[in-house]
Amino acid sequence: MPPIFHWLRGKKIPYFPSCPSRQVCGTMRLRLARLLLQPLWGSKAFYKPLRYVSIGLPRPQKTITDFEAILEGKQAIPEYFNFASDVLDMWTQMEKTGKRPPNPAFWWINGQGDEVKWSFEELGIQSRKAANVLSRVCNLRPGDRLLVILPRIPEWWLVNVACMRTGIIIIPGISQLTMKDIQYRLQASGAKAIVTIDSLAPQVDAISADCPSLRTKVLVSGSSRQGWLNFRELCQAAPEEHNCVKTKSQDPSVIYFTSGTSGAPKMLEHTQIGYGVGFSICARKFMDLTNSDIFWNTSDTGWVKTAWSSYSTWITGACLFTHELPKTDTSLILNTLCQMPITVFCCVPTMFQMIVQQDLSRYKFKSLRHCVAGGESLNPDVRTKWKSQTGVDLYEGYGQSETTLICGNQIGKKIKPGSMGKAFPPYDVQIVDDEGNILPPGKEGNIGIRIKPKLPVCFFTGYLNNAEKTASCKRGDFYLTGDCAHMDEDGYFWFKGRMDDVINSSSYRIGPFEVESALSEHPAVAESAAVSSPDPIRGEVVKAFVVLNSNFINQDPGELTRELQDHVKKLTAPYKYPRKVEFVQELPKTVSGKIQRSILRKKEWGN
Repeated sequence: MPPIFHWLRGKKIPYFPSCPSRQVCGTMRLRLARLLLQPLWGSKAFYKPLRYVSIGLPRPQKTITDFEAILEGKQAIPEYFNFASDVLDMWTQMEKTGKRPPNPAFWWINGQGDEVKWSFEELGIQSRKAANVLSRVCNLRPGDRLLVILPRIPEWWLVNVACMRTGIIIIPGISQLTMKDIQYRLQASGAKAIVTIDSLAPQVDAISADCPSLRTKVLVSGSSRQGWLNFRELCQAAPEEHNCVKTKSQDPSVIYFTSGTSGAPKMLEHTQIGYGVGFSICARKFMDLTNSDIFWNTSDTGWVKTAWSSYSTWITGACLFTHELPKTDTSLILNTLCQMPITVFCCVPTMFQMIVQQDLSRYKFKSLRHCVAGGESLNPDVRTKWKSQTGVDLYEGYGQSETTLICGNQIGKKIKPGSMGKAFPPYDVQIVDDEGNILPPGKEGNIGIRIKPKLPVCFFTGYLNNAEKTASCKRGDFYLTGDCAHMDEDGYFWFKGRMDDVINSSSYRIGPFEVESALSEHPAVAESAAVSSPDPIRGEVVKAFVVLNSNFINQDPGELTRELQDHVKKLTAPYKYPRKVEFVQELPKTVSGKIQRSILRKKEWGN
């Protein structure tokens, strides 16, 4: 069994269950936990299968080819599917028979010398122990909802896989959530339990009385807290045997809260099969993963891209690498790429834009061969700079919380700079008008996904408890993503912007991405964001918020404004140039590094 880091009195001590280190000061809690739980863990009743548990022989395992066939409608959707038993446990068997390279399944570091490496077998052992904690101690059952707010630590992935094994619906949340955010999510979802860290525990305690569904609070910590279960101690004491729940393909597996242009965040739900096989084509044709790869995605655990990465990586038998990354640090990311044998790397375009501002000639990536970006539009200039300085192509992908990968640059296909690539199976993607009618190539409109007569396998079930919102996204045979683009004669899609981000100035529709892309090619611009700003004559005009590179900070603002405006006029249609320019030290961003144009727009419009 691999080393597990046991947090005691704030100090990390490498913990081996069979090692004399269990005698160190502070393990009294662990011994006590074992003593108290022994009657439960050791009882025959504990191992007695519940009526919903599958205890027969394992079902025939599907290969990635089978998963792709299911995704494309060439094979029927199986009645039952569980990613833990059908995929992760399959790779465990492949390891045991020597049919998989000696690559970890999971590899975590924190930059302070701590490291966790698990094979698929070890991941299976640890996740089954975690599953026992959730089902037998927390008393959670299939279909129950669990809110999980954890940073990039191994326990996030353990809880994730444990939820798969138990049929519990996981609700990921970012660790920057406020007390109000947590209260809203607990109340709206009806979650019966929460798993979080020390810093958020007081906030949860403060609102627990107002969350009637919340029965169990679980702390991932080296210390105890009244009214909370200690996840690490319980996992140490838990047995390794657990029978995986036999989940149906259409059973729910995960709920995400997604923000819109108005109102509180909405809950959207994905099924076991939707996420379980939904990334099989993406993993191979976009991320180019094989079972010998080591993949790193820098996203926060609360965002869908972390789940996307887990499914895509493990469905191919690759290694999922993660760094704790307590804060965004381009130098740390670059040094990690140099020091670790990472072969495939993913982060948001804004992060790549920050990275290419560095002198990349000082960094030598030992194993990096493929890079992908998603979450927002990728400026062509960033791709060009990355390729010229690293020799590695940068592949852009487009998707949503409601879907898997919708469009992307495919392996072996031509990359058109500025385009987000072609539609990815199983989606039939078209540009449609507001009524759902297909528009011809070159015509700008809504990005639509065909959902009739057959709904794609990897598609969300809807916005929970909000039929009106679900219906509002449908026009004719299509689901509208809320994004604006056009498709060229070759089937490549060109992003314009969010429908609510698009600027309408004197009847001209202007996408912020076009303006930002033009600005990014000027040497003075480190990064920028374009939004609408009120104007008494035109109704609204383009305003650019610009972060300058250091050697341009002292330049005359008026002169530089005119220079940037002339620069944009030369690179794109003159009506798109920013009539207003404001120089700022930084742009508002999400924890994953995406620019929050909505904050800037509210600043301009005062609402």
